[in-house]
Amino acid sequence: MWAAFRGLFAAIAADRAAALLLFISPVIYAGFYPSAYTDEVVTRAPVVLVDLDRTAASRNLIVRVDAVQQAEIVASLPTAGEAELWMADGRAVAAIIVPAGFGEEIARGTPGTVLLTGHGAYLLRASSALGGIGAALGQTGRDAAREQARAAGPPAPPALSLVARPLFNTREGYGAAVFPGVAFVIIHQSLLLGLALLAGTARERMGAGMHVTRSQLAGIALAAGVIGLVDVGWFVGLVFWWHDYPRAAAPLVDVAIAAILFVAATVAAALALASMFRTRERPLQLVLPISLPLFFLGGLSWPSEATPPVLAALARLFPTSPGLELMVGLNQMGGSLTDYWPAALNLAVLALVFGIIATRRWVPRLDR
Repeated sequence: MWAAFRGLFAAIAADRAAALLLFISPVIYAGFYPSAYTDEVVTRAPVVLVDLDRTAASRNLIVRVDAVQQAEIVASLPTAGEAELWMADGRAVAAIIVPAGFGEEIARGTPGTVLLTGHGAYLLRASSALGGIGAALGQTGRDAAREQARAAGPPAPPALSLVARPLFNTREGYGAAVFPGVAFVIIHQSLLLGLALLAGTARERMGAGMHVTRSQLAGIALAAGVIGLVDVGWFVGLVFWWHDYPRAAAPLVDVAIAAILFVAATVAAALALASMFRTRERPLQLVLPISLPLFFLGGLSWPSEATPPVLAALARLFPTSPGLELMVGLNQMGGSLTDYWPAALNLAVLALVFGIIATRRWVPRLDR
């Protein structure tokens, strides 16, 4: 067993492609993938202004808009047509158009009208900028109401006020929502491809009838499991902390048990799948294209409740779907193993079933 344990690491060290997949790729992905989402919170998005009113009320609005974090007024234009050209050229992601008569409407105590428009090609930046502008508009309206209350008496307090507090993704960033799940897909695929590549190489050298003993298979599985757990510790313990993603929400014991279940199911699936490849190149050709579908079936980018039942059931046959549900639910959302026991049971069953398949495929019948 221990000879096979050491032999797997020796085989990885002698195979640069396998070493890249199993050792180097998690490190590369940890720095490369989150870099696209470094600036998760939109700040100072360029906005153009068309002030057709030019009164104290419109100037007060402009001052408040220019003070918000999400938007920055980069130009004051004479017509709405020029604002449209600025957005079409990509020089602005949103425009504010204050119509003539805005100040007069405010003075009469009637609602003022302001036109906001955003560039659909820059959806995140435009929506964030318009959200900040909307907050400035709301503050302007409250100030106008206070001015009117001096003559008409104080308005009644609102019956209901809304306070928005994100529960898990407190920064409301795209990277914090997506990358924690992607990290476990990376671990799954690196183990799957790395072990399949090693198996295909061994089959090319030793023939299609290559077998191992039960003890040797256990040593290989244990070595692969150690690699997988190190990868989980790398992402959960350091990468998520480095990028300030939600983490460490559940007790460490629960996360450790979940990680063991996820890695065990992944290693068992990898060993079962690796037994079916006889050439070195075939795993890359067949396994690599399924990374994106596995992520989509994981329930992060598209909710499982809205997935067709057939696809949702199919997703449960891969360790990624219950693994993402369990690991993200514990590490990012603060759940417990009792909250996610169906996913934990799913992983345990997959580990058992794939383990039996791998044993039957790799171990001769006399050694079982």
